[in-house]
Amino acid sequence: MRRVLCFSFLLTCSLSNASSFTQGTCEPKQLPGKTYYVSLKGHDYKGDGSRVKPWRTIAFATFKAEDASTIIVAPGRYEGEIRLKKPFKKGLLIKAEIPYMTTLTNNARVLAIVNKAKNITIEGFEFTHKNSSAKPLVVHIDGYGKNALKNITLKNNIFHDSYNNDLLKINNGASDINIHCNVFYNQGNSDEHIDVNSVQNIDIADNIFFNDFVASNRAITNKSSSYIVVKDSNGNEDPFLGAKNISIHRNIFLNWQGSYGHGFILIGEDGKPYHEARDVKIYNNLLIGNSATSMRSPLGLKGARDIYFYHNTVTGNLPSNAYALRVNKEGDNPINDNLVLANNIWSDRSGTMGQGSQQESNDFADVLINQLDSFSMINNLIYNGGYELPSSIFDKVSPSDDEQLIEGNPKLPNIENVITPTWNPSNKQFADGSFTIRNAFLRLVMFYGIPLNKKIIHTKYTFPLIPNKDIIFRKRTSPHSIGAYDINHDGF
Repeated sequence: MRRVLCFSFLLTCSLSNASSFTQGTCEPKQLPGKTYYVSLKGHDYKGDGSRVKPWRTIAFATFKAEDASTIIVAPGRYEGEIRLKKPFKKGLLIKAEIPYMTTLTNNARVLAIVNKAKNITIEGFEFTHKNSSAKPLVVHIDGYGKNALKNITLKNNIFHDSYNNDLLKINNGASDINIHCNVFYNQGNSDEHIDVNSVQNIDIADNIFFNDFVASNRAITNKSSSYIVVKDSNGNEDPFLGAKNISIHRNIFLNWQGSYGHGFILIGEDGKPYHEARDVKIYNNLLIGNSATSMRSPLGLKGARDIYFYHNTVTGNLPSNAYALRVNKEGDNPINDNLVLANNIWSDRSGTMGQGSQQESNDFADVLINQLDSFSMINNLIYNGGYELPSSIFDKVSPSDDEQLIEGNPKLPNIENVITPTWNPSNKQFADGSFTIRNAFLRLVMFYGIPLNKKIIHTKYTFPLIPNKDIIFRKRTSPHSIGAYDINHDGF
């Protein structure tokens, strides 16, 4: 009992200390210009944008706002589509007055950022469909194929419950998009939390991705797709052939309730005759296997090249056909090429690595020899509860391909009773008791992402791609610490 209490105390102290200096990309933004106000009590044409005489809609305020200004939106439920297309040289900040207490909703698309919109930050809102008949998607960043829409940031928002499509689609020639410190849950059937499609320079960091359909009074259909897909569906119809320069880092993925054919992250999807994604870096993420629902694999590649998966921590039972990844060609895809797997932790304390309810094998990876050209495995830790590591003569990628393979128990916590941080506006809290997205993020890392076996995590091998920060945005103290969380900071 004393040992449990001590461990709990250390986690509580770490959470308290971490919250004070590990904001990452979540720091509130400030702009030097004017401040305008929007309220449900305001009027677009009779108001002047002041606190006393606010405007009524965000779209009108954006049209009227000067460069380098801030729009503060009062609490309330704003219905209808918001369409933003105005470019700003120095920037525009659209901010909820009280985080998460301003709901933007519609029976169709809620927010469209389109055409030549530039240098806009949107912060602190709840985005959701109005009801189950709503369609198509919730938020759309559409470059119109012109490569003119740039520098859009969505930060510290809650995106949930699309009933017919994606929660967020970024496509058609958009570039330099930042998706930071948000919560995403409950997309539509056959769709994603984020669809990254024929774009470049996309940064997805410090977010929480999960599903909890029951919490939204929805049935679990097991038909939803990956949490994030990166691809190119339209070929030469916009300036980019293949989505490129995509960073997916310092995120948390958990509570799978989707299709058996999908997983947390999918790179490539549509079977096009070109590499649908390239230069994709996936690092410093925590992937939690706390669900009994089987997935295909947490990471999938279909017609992709130059994919770097490093310094991630994958923990839990994670029932799947392949515990680590699946690589295959879809349709007319060229062969996948240049996959790097380095400094990751894959830890299944239950010893059932890869064993789900709908498959017969216990693969680490599903990669037929003709589906992947070059790949590297460097300095990964793979633990299967003390049992033999899975391998197959039919798979091109297996643990034995890692010459610096680390075997042993990293002592990650048991994945038990994980509470998904769904938002409850009635008590202004997330279901785990957090009041902010950042606190919910830190709770998940501290309770499920810290390996206690410091000795085995500290290795002698140095991999060239070392993130400067760890998953909670602390500077890494040593190049020899693997996984998402740098344990060298702690006195465990």
